[in-house]
Amino acid sequence: MLLLETTSTKVAGQICPLCEHRANPVEADELFECDTCRGIFRFHEFHLSPEREKERYLEHNNDVHDAGYRQFVFPITNAILKTYDRQAIGLDFGAGTGPVISEVLQEKGYRVVQYDPFFFPDSRLLNATYDYIVCCEVIEHFSNPAREFALLKRLLKPGGRLYCMTHLYDETISFSNWYYKKDPSHVFFYRAETLTWIAQAFGYSSVNIQNRLVVFQND
Repeated sequence: MLLLETTSTKVAGQICPLCEHRANPVEADELFECDTCRGIFRFHEFHLSPEREKERYLEHNNDVHDAGYRQFVFPITNAILKTYDRQAIGLDFGAGTGPVISEVLQEKGYRVVQYDPFFFPDSRLLNATYDYIVCCEVIEHFSNPAREFALLKRLLKPGGRLYCMTHLYDETISFSNWYYKKDPSHVFFYRAETLTWIAQAFGYSSVNIQNRLVVFQND
């Protein structure tokens, strides 16, 4: 458990938005840690408004042609190119202002569609199913991760894979100084144990973690 800092009693014992168990305060009134799924979440009163959240994303300089940006997403694009052929249909979920994964794969002749509640809000895409789904630097923004992970499971075909990229927390990181925590649009933080909990709770056959790349298998 993280070191408890000063906190008021009025918000003690919040309910985890992933596993719905009671969580403990870890930083003032703002952040809580769940002993069940091991996730850490930001109290909803500290979430950005939708307008400010969109502004925050627009501050990102996500140029789909930038070599550094392409290298950053290489773990996902490389894994997909090695696993799927051009007949597979993918979903770039939370594609953001610069859907670089879609761009790289489409350049190779792959079929990928983009969904993002702010920038590609075509909800009709959520009525289909996909051979693979990518969530690159997305799941840390889930204010309701239980709902979002249930949706992603429903969107994924049997035998499909969900590819996520995020920075996992572990005890080698100074949480109070962690750059990931300081981004106000990041509202849920995952440990490796949290991902194992998700795989079991949502019915994935396995989860594989390779640094920032997380792959859920839907057998």
